[in-house]
Amino acid sequence: MLTNLTAQPADKILELVGMYRADPRDNKIDLGVGVYKDAEGKTPVMRAVKAAEKQLWETETSKSYTSLAGEPAFHDAMIDLVLGTSVERDRIAAAATPGGTGAIRQAMELVKLANPDATIWLSNPTWPNHPSIIKFLGLPMREYRYFDSETRAVDFEGMAQDLAEAKEGDIVLLHGCCHNPTGANLTLPEWAEVISILQETGATPLIDIAYQGFGDGLEDDAAGVRMVASEMPECLIAASCSKNFGVYRERTGILMAISEKADNTEVAQGTLAFLNRQNFSFPPDHGARLVTMILTDPALRADWQAELEEVRLNMLALREQLAAELQALTGSDRFGFLAQHRGMFSRLGTSPDKVLALREKHGIYMVGDSRLNIAGLNKNSVSILAKAIVDVGI
Repeated sequence: MLTNLTAQPADKILELVGMYRADPRDNKIDLGVGVYKDAEGKTPVMRAVKAAEKQLWETETSKSYTSLAGEPAFHDAMIDLVLGTSVERDRIAAAATPGGTGAIRQAMELVKLANPDATIWLSNPTWPNHPSIIKFLGLPMREYRYFDSETRAVDFEGMAQDLAEAKEGDIVLLHGCCHNPTGANLTLPEWAEVISILQETGATPLIDIAYQGFGDGLEDDAAGVRMVASEMPECLIAASCSKNFGVYRERTGILMAISEKADNTEVAQGTLAFLNRQNFSFPPDHGARLVTMILTDPALRADWQAELEEVRLNMLALREQLAAELQALTGSDRFGFLAQHRGMFSRLGTSPDKVLALREKHGIYMVGDSRLNIAGLNKNSVSILAKAIVDVGI
């Protein structure tokens, strides 16, 4: 049997990690992998997470299974964080998943179960795992325009034109905030127009929110998501705790399914539990329990929000520094988009050969589509990157 297997294409980001590690240069810079790093290049454990882990260690009495959909307390805490009071709680079914990726996978499984002929609409570009999962499940897929490589901003006119072609029952995948890989976000008026298009076409939104708190703050980052959820009859939301809680390896995520009427919530909840059972049975609980403790304990939550705000402001400062240094070097404001983008990522909008030149000549590693992880920089390396960008002619 195993002799019939064929080699699968390598993950480009993980491949880049291997290349970076093999590079002997001392001044190399890793801007590829999507994890937050502090000024020392480390991905720290957040203070509130450490404190919650200590409490859990002292009080936990069992490692027995949790429920198929995870703990209801985790559902409630995450629904409050992402949706606030924008949707009636009795319309929301939820299931814990292995990270945000697990939530996306379960969402696609749900779509396939409910309507296998649904076309999934993805932004061009999007996170590579989105199309990978969709193709693996054999679901139809189309792209809508999103990023303008010339202006490095959202091509909203093109987006609106393309989404108008969606059909009733189709799924439109939207990034809740801090668009990956571009960093270019929709404005609230644009969110409102997207909602009008979805209402007109009958398509259902699936929102991937993996960076709440990394952009403009916890509440502002969720504003578009809450608008969609409150004004659409149905909505799917995949949320990740990897970035904003720093629990990457704990694989903590959640899928929410919002029904038009509360009458259907029980069926939706049972279906989410069923899908969990088929794919991995019980979801991991350690990270979910830590997140629940933090969100429901006033002191832990206050400390977590304070540290998360430090992380956000650090990335924003790096963005502004990079844009300013490039303006000083080029005498042009054409890199001003870096200060306008939000979250960990921005896309420079340059060619693969210039990305290659950055790597070969300067030891700067970023994904071939020119996505760079702002959080991979520090105050000193910003200057190195700015000079390298000018040197290779981006």
